[in-house]
Amino acid sequence: MKFLVIGAGKQGSACAFDLLRQPATSAVVVADKDVGQVPAFLDPWRGKQLELLALDLDDEAAVRKAIARADAVCCAAPYFFNARLTRFSIEEGKHFCDLGGNTAIVFEQKAMHDLAAQRGVSVVPDCGVAPGMVNILAGEGIRRLDVADTVRIYVGGLPQRPEPPLNYMVVYSLEGCLDYYTSPSWVLREGKRTQVEALSELEAIEFPAPWGRLEAFHTGGGISTMPFTWEGKVRTMEYKTLRYPGHVAIMKPIRDLGLIGDAPIDVDGLPVRPRSLFIAATAPALVKPQGRDLIALRVEVSGTKDGKRAGWRWQTVDLYDEAHHVTAMMRTTGYSLAITGIMQLDGRIARPGVYAPDEIVPAQPMIAELARRGIVLTESAL
Repeated sequence: MKFLVIGAGKQGSACAFDLLRQPATSAVVVADKDVGQVPAFLDPWRGKQLELLALDLDDEAAVRKAIARADAVCCAAPYFFNARLTRFSIEEGKHFCDLGGNTAIVFEQKAMHDLAAQRGVSVVPDCGVAPGMVNILAGEGIRRLDVADTVRIYVGGLPQRPEPPLNYMVVYSLEGCLDYYTSPSWVLREGKRTQVEALSELEAIEFPAPWGRLEAFHTGGGISTMPFTWEGKVRTMEYKTLRYPGHVAIMKPIRDLGLIGDAPIDVDGLPVRPRSLFIAATAPALVKPQGRDLIALRVEVSGTKDGKRAGWRWQTVDLYDEAHHVTAMMRTTGYSLAITGIMQLDGRIARPGVYAPDEIVPAQPMIAELARRGIVLTESAL
């Protein structure tokens, strides 16, 4: 199997790392405008199965040439590249999966379904942890039931050792995190799609010791297209982000005061984007290169089966990989992307076309593949 991984950042590098450790992988090309800073954990494969390719994603001819060399494309580039990279991959006859994260872009990709099906190409957007892994679990729970009443998804990337005032560290993109804090979240209420305010409907969630009580609140993005897919079929569906207690009490006033706004404001005659200023001011405290992170995840699906109440919970707390210096966010996100690409090539994802993870990715093989990588999802009945 030959893979093109687009994006040499943390998630793309983690995806490449996982692919290179699979016996069936013959070659991985990691492509980015700047490939000079890939992590040291990729060093054993340099000059062997791993090729680093300087690639400008605005250069269509070069991008198509890189895609044509691979059997499948795993994309960890910024989401705004995903639609055109999907089109290029379909036209070149190559399977494609990405980390997604922007629902509008996913719908652009879904509009290419017929073309992908005609070309025999599988396209799966949103293949990280959230969206991605959690959507697959939720879809599995829904299909097990005769009637699915409620789907509740909780995910948080957190420091193992919280430090005030926010008890938080940047585990992916501070810009992206703030976007989720300011964008409405799609949910299902009484089977109908509606939007709720980010940082709203705060609740306490208990995880096993030593993590204990966390707080959960609405954010956009993580649930992706699921409220559209399952509207009228599931009564209640929602996605909430997890943080240590007290986070919302600080972040909501910051947001409501306009300090993380996206539109420029006038400051002494100069246009200033509040969010850019906030990121510049807080990043030194929130970006911790030596920090150790964790991913806390819970998916609950309940309803009726054979006329009786039934339901399932999947849960994990995944930790930073000390041996390889791979963060929990990179493991759960990058490895999920890699597994999807592998399943597209080995036939476990066999239907051509454009499908969201909850529509096409088989849950039990995904759970088993994650367990092989030490990401163990415990399942229990509700």
